[in-house]
Amino acid sequence: MYALGIDIGSASSKVVIIDKEKNVIANAVVPGGAGTTGPVRVVDEIFVKSGLAWEDITRTIATGYGRIGFQRADNQISEITCHALGVHHLVPSVRTIIDIGGQDVKAMSLTPEGIVSRFAMNDKCAAGTGRFLEVMARVLEVDVSELGTLAEQADAVIDISSTCAVFAESEVISRLASGVKPADVAAGIHQSVARRVAGLAVRVGVNPDIVLTGGVAKNGGLVNALADELQQDITVAPDCQLTGALGAALIAMKEITISASQPMYA
Repeated sequence: MYALGIDIGSASSKVVIIDKEKNVIANAVVPGGAGTTGPVRVVDEIFVKSGLAWEDITRTIATGYGRIGFQRADNQISEITCHALGVHHLVPSVRTIIDIGGQDVKAMSLTPEGIVSRFAMNDKCAAGTGRFLEVMARVLEVDVSELGTLAEQADAVIDISSTCAVFAESEVISRLASGVKPADVAAGIHQSVARRVAGLAVRVGVNPDIVLTGGVAKNGGLVNALADELQQDITVAPDCQLTGALGAALIAMKEITISASQPMYA
């Protein structure tokens, strides 16, 4: 008996398969989210990894931005619920989750039982998201995966005051043209993102343990900047991109054990 959870975001697709003991059998992440071939490719990859096929999957839950469009799902669950369950399964002491996605940022406050008590989302502007960092990395002529390392070489933190990604891009170009070191600009970019993310998190209440999820959590420079901004230690979730898909798989397995025809979440 296997359950599959798929998290279809704006920039990537993630999938997890678990067995009835909640052991992860396989997981996969591919670039390309809603509206792309990403969901198909990530499922193909996980079946190759696991040696399983669709007929081996008892129940499938889809979550994320593109969940409604995934036709093989038995149910669609919000990413807020799935991230909370996935992170709580990995880090039971979690009380605050900050998820930085490709085009949005989510902050969640959890009860000791892992239930979301409050949440806030910034999905109206790219500031503070993975997309914002990609744009800034392009201006600095580095890969986005190298942005954190570049920031660690800074001698100073240059303030980036623009809240709009388009204006911030122009501001960064101007800073570089005036002779400011790219590393100092990179440090300022991380501070700018951290400031915006922290502001969102404060709205729901920031209590330890704080766990950071999403692909941006792999950026050590951003993790450090956010910890400084919040004046709190931050834990990066294990397999930080997969917590939503894991939560979806856990819900699918719970639905199997209770009743395949009566989903426990609406």
